[in-house]
Amino acid sequence: MAQLLTFLGKGGVGRTTVAIATAKQMAAQGSRVLFASQDASPAAGVLLGVTPGPEVQTIGANLSAVQLQAAPLLERAWEEVKQLEAKYLRSPILKNVYGQELSILPGMDKALALYALREFENSGDYDVIIYDGQGDLTTLRTFGIPETMSWYIRRFRQVFIESDLGRTIAPFVQPVSSAVLNMSWSFDDLTQQPTQEANSILDEGRAALADPNRVAAYLVTTSDESAIATAKYLWGSAQQVNLTVSGVIWNQGEVDPEAAASFAPLSVTALPTREGDDWQALMDALPSFRPGSNVPKPVEFDVNNNQIRVYLPTFSKNEVKLTQYGTEITIEAGDQRRNINPPAQLRGRSVRGAKFQDGYLIISF
Repeated sequence: MAQLLTFLGKGGVGRTTVAIATAKQMAAQGSRVLFASQDASPAAGVLLGVTPGPEVQTIGANLSAVQLQAAPLLERAWEEVKQLEAKYLRSPILKNVYGQELSILPGMDKALALYALREFENSGDYDVIIYDGQGDLTTLRTFGIPETMSWYIRRFRQVFIESDLGRTIAPFVQPVSSAVLNMSWSFDDLTQQPTQEANSILDEGRAALADPNRVAAYLVTTSDESAIATAKYLWGSAQQVNLTVSGVIWNQGEVDPEAAASFAPLSVTALPTREGDDWQALMDALPSFRPGSNVPKPVEFDVNNNQIRVYLPTFSKNEVKLTQYGTEITIEAGDQRRNINPPAQLRGRSVRGAKFQDGYLIISF
């Protein structure tokens, strides 16, 4: 099971440099490392000394690299879709549509990149995957896809079941599925079976994201005020996708003690400026990349006290909105919306109150 690390921060703070130094450090320590870049510019190739392509290539001892290009990833994914269709339909209809023809729609690149990372993680070929994405809200929304898609499937499946259309077609599902599909489904099967595999993949992604030993992010900043402000904003926003931020990397200069204290309880690691092609000083200064016990979890369920604690550092009370629709809790913060499904002991109970204290939104039932 591979550990996945990514870096968040304002453009120009050296996220790619830090990511490459991390990949080199872990490879030198004996871990099998994959450096996965989603940057279409030549920047990563210049720093690596080798331009990554859409196929994984070995670039050093224990170190491989790949560029996550949407078009090749879509071709591979489309072939899997066609194989899935052939599994269920007696007469597949997508066999004459080719992946090479498909154009990339907005948002596809994020989902394709996340699916590729999952495949690399499941391959067993790597101990560590360094994901060098855009490092902003785009990256956070990429990691939030499993949670978001799970909600859409769960919510709209129930809407369909309860709709007039769902009740109308129910009697026809079994005979039609026998004639068209390779199996006989009832109406209950129709609303469950096609999404079962998708839900399994999404649940796997949600479980990985909730485990800081498997997926973690580090903030990268410099002494520039806008870089510090961006890092703080991304720290709070990461909680909305359940991504643990495990520390701060202060790049290219001395740490400002007052600014560093504002990131508490996260540890702050200072990195020197890289000199030419010498990476060793940078590698030696990097943290251990192991989650500390003082790193707060994005969400905690306190069933004994009938509470949910949501960690939203850097946001104020006025920037957070809490609503409840049905059994789920919706939280808006940092231009992101998150739906929290309470544990069984709290599910279905109305929110009695909420307060913002020490960076936590504490919801009481």
